[in-house]
Amino acid sequence: MEQAFSNYEVWFVTGAQLLYGGDAVVQVDGHSNEMVNGLNESGKLPVKVVYKGTANSSKEVEAVFKAANNDDRCIGVITWMHTFSPAKMWIHGLQQLKKPLLHLHTQYNAEIPWDTMDMDFMNLNQSAHGDREFGHICTRMRIRRKVVVGYWKDEATQHKIAVWMRVCAGWADAQDMLIIRFGDQMNNVAVTDGDKVEAEQRMGYHVDYCPFSEVMEYFKQVKEEEVDALVKAYFEQYDHDQELEDKSSLGYKKVWNSAKAELALRAILKEKGAKGFTTNFDDLGDVDVENTGLGFDQIPGLASQRLMAEGYGFGAEGDWKSAALYRTVWVMNQGLSKGCSFLEDYTLNFDGENSSILQSHMLEICPMIAASKPRLEVHFLGIGVRKTPTARLVFTSKVGSGVTATVVDLGNRFRLIVNDVECIEPKPLPKLPVASALWIPMPNFEVGAGAWILAGGTHHSCFSYDLTAEYWEDYAEIAGIEMMHINKNTTLSEFKKELRMNEVYYMLNKALC
Repeated sequence: MEQAFSNYEVWFVTGAQLLYGGDAVVQVDGHSNEMVNGLNESGKLPVKVVYKGTANSSKEVEAVFKAANNDDRCIGVITWMHTFSPAKMWIHGLQQLKKPLLHLHTQYNAEIPWDTMDMDFMNLNQSAHGDREFGHICTRMRIRRKVVVGYWKDEATQHKIAVWMRVCAGWADAQDMLIIRFGDQMNNVAVTDGDKVEAEQRMGYHVDYCPFSEVMEYFKQVKEEEVDALVKAYFEQYDHDQELEDKSSLGYKKVWNSAKAELALRAILKEKGAKGFTTNFDDLGDVDVENTGLGFDQIPGLASQRLMAEGYGFGAEGDWKSAALYRTVWVMNQGLSKGCSFLEDYTLNFDGENSSILQSHMLEICPMIAASKPRLEVHFLGIGVRKTPTARLVFTSKVGSGVTATVVDLGNRFRLIVNDVECIEPKPLPKLPVASALWIPMPNFEVGAGAWILAGGTHHSCFSYDLTAEYWEDYAEIAGIEMMHINKNTTLSEFKKELRMNEVYYMLNKALC
């Protein structure tokens, strides 16, 4: 089990009945215990599985599902029908269940014991049709769930369960997610805004505005010795030019100001219990930095980079949906090795089959995706209310496959857009000292970018090397939102058909509701 998920657990409930007598249920219970222990000991699952016994009646099903709802440690429920478990007894419990559901279609034994199988064995081992009975009632009741089919000892089966567990952890984390917007939305931008009330109902995000005057109260309380200590840590952790350590230099002052901004942001986020935040380069408070030496001298880019690496969600220019989604990506990514980041489509590189998109931002890219140790640098940034040099971490991303995702508000629903991408080796950017990635969207630049635009995708997205589209499919299923996946098999003609069919589906669904 991953240490990051040590406070979470997934419950395992086995479907049975008393038709075949108490002895049969005892055997079912023994098999289930062995399976749960085996799953936990496999080393493949990030979250502990807790066996909650057999459910043999409607009252037992309802009781265990209600208990799951009320236990904060429980982030999801796995059900398995060892024997033929009549599905009508699951109705009331399924009506109550609020936690994510995984239906595991497996069997205790791997193979049929051809020479010894008798009627007692048949009565006991009925997953082949017990799971279909359970699946029918879930479908009839429109229960959202993940169905995993495979032998419980197989790595492929365990991997699918592990993916779902990570998504459940991200979902559980989102249910009390507070995103603080330092400053408001960048003027007239459409795609990064949306219905905050519906987002809280559907995905758990609670978004609050925080005026920069409140941030400044925390800024004023930061002690100089704390800033000095953090600046020292910067110089120890990151490559940098030696002159940055000259305390009389402008560069040192800018690094020092960035450290103070980071401490102020961390303090207010912790005080409010926020899991993410947004910034806006047009709103940094009214303090005259150059004359007083107090205040944010530019957008807190270095702070945003480091806070993202710690797990705080981030969105630029007031983009609260990206801030929330990045936090979920970071949670799902815990214990995986390659990293994740908020990114923005910056500029295009037309180069035939290698046509690609440079991913960057003014400053705020997470160092978790860096190919090598980031460099701490200070350069002029001429945008927003403050046009002045500011500190940032400069690096290029790793080469490799990944997935990027965004959520957009279409008015009648949220749409999750997912694109498989291939990060390639970038060329140096001597005149653009920012963190960056260079990728080819699958299946190629023309189709990948075209499909993203047709789907209404944002210019911001949340990227991970470790996650795959399977994670996002599970997330969309749990959230009950639309998902569009752009991958190596995507064609624009079929993608447009899917968009049109989805539009009809959601319009009819809204009319019927």
